[in-house]
Amino acid sequence: MEISIHDRIEEIPADQWNLLVRDNQPFLRHEFLNAMERHGCVGEAFGWLPRHIAVFDGNRLAGAMPLYEKYNSYGEFVFDHAWADAFQRAGLAYYPKLVSAVPYTPATGQRLLCLPERNEEILPLMLQTALGLAKRVGASGFHCLFPMAEEQDHMERLHLMARHDCQFHWHNQDYAGFEDFLDRLTSKKRKNIRRERRTVQESGVELRCLDGHTASRQDWEDFTDFYLRLFDRKWGMATFNLDFFMEVARQLPDQVLLVLADLDGSCIAGSLMYHSDTTLYGRHWGCVQQVDCLHFEACYYQGIEFCINRGLMRFEPGAQGEHKIARGFTPTLTRSSHWIADRGFRKPIEAFVRHEQQAVADYMHQLTSSLPYRLDQAS
Repeated sequence: MEISIHDRIEEIPADQWNLLVRDNQPFLRHEFLNAMERHGCVGEAFGWLPRHIAVFDGNRLAGAMPLYEKYNSYGEFVFDHAWADAFQRAGLAYYPKLVSAVPYTPATGQRLLCLPERNEEILPLMLQTALGLAKRVGASGFHCLFPMAEEQDHMERLHLMARHDCQFHWHNQDYAGFEDFLDRLTSKKRKNIRRERRTVQESGVELRCLDGHTASRQDWEDFTDFYLRLFDRKWGMATFNLDFFMEVARQLPDQVLLVLADLDGSCIAGSLMYHSDTTLYGRHWGCVQQVDCLHFEACYYQGIEFCINRGLMRFEPGAQGEHKIARGFTPTLTRSSHWIADRGFRKPIEAFVRHEQQAVADYMHQLTSSLPYRLDQAS
């Protein structure tokens, strides 16, 4: 077998990479990761330098890992600023670090792509390669963000530390329609959702649900404007751009869900989602005019209806947000795995991780009292 490190994913055959992707997960597809590189969404400007691992058995790609050399912690959604501060106070460099993730995307998925029948052989090889690369570039550690549970189990066997966090996901209980979903909720929550949807309907807003085939260039220009305005107001550094959105729409047209809101002849808001064969992922929202409850409609209720109509099993609307519970989303554990090169820091970070795991477990337990489902329908 031959192991290689690539600073451009286009150096790895797209068809062979995609054969390793389970569930047709859009963020892991070669087209999505390549679009980020081609249109400057990653690279030196944002501190995400591609260092993808490929394992070839002859001419066949047997394993791969999306991997980046990082010079900040932006766009990871697994927060390690306290670790970086501790390194700095000790006179040590926390950056660079190596991160296996999909940039700016807090969605659980494969990080150790591999032929299923060769997991036990290929996964340790890729992890050893990542740790070896970390040592060669002087990285403070290796971090695998939002891996599959079985991948994290494998990494724990190799003594990587496990961090836990909580997101809010919606699960399809074979609902016949949106009303069937509402019928499973408590009366108060059911009435509130109906009121929110009615508020949007009575505002005069008209919604359009588009995919990569039906969305026009003007639609993507409108949405990009919403996206950029939101970052200008709140977060300060937008990483995606019009060319990226349009390329993904061209390359993965059937996996795009773009919800646009029109009022008085003008497009005023939009949300962008992507989906695999089983799961819908909410990613971006923006607007130029505030309409009461429109965010809930465009980002949550349209997504839930889409899942029910398409038979998707799960809806992951993104990180954080306890307000999602009242709208049918339930606390769901997310994971990450970490290796720290400096032995002096390993024990205090291990203690931190143990306390954090317990805190997350306590937090999720407390949230069970807030679930919106009728007791006879709780799952």
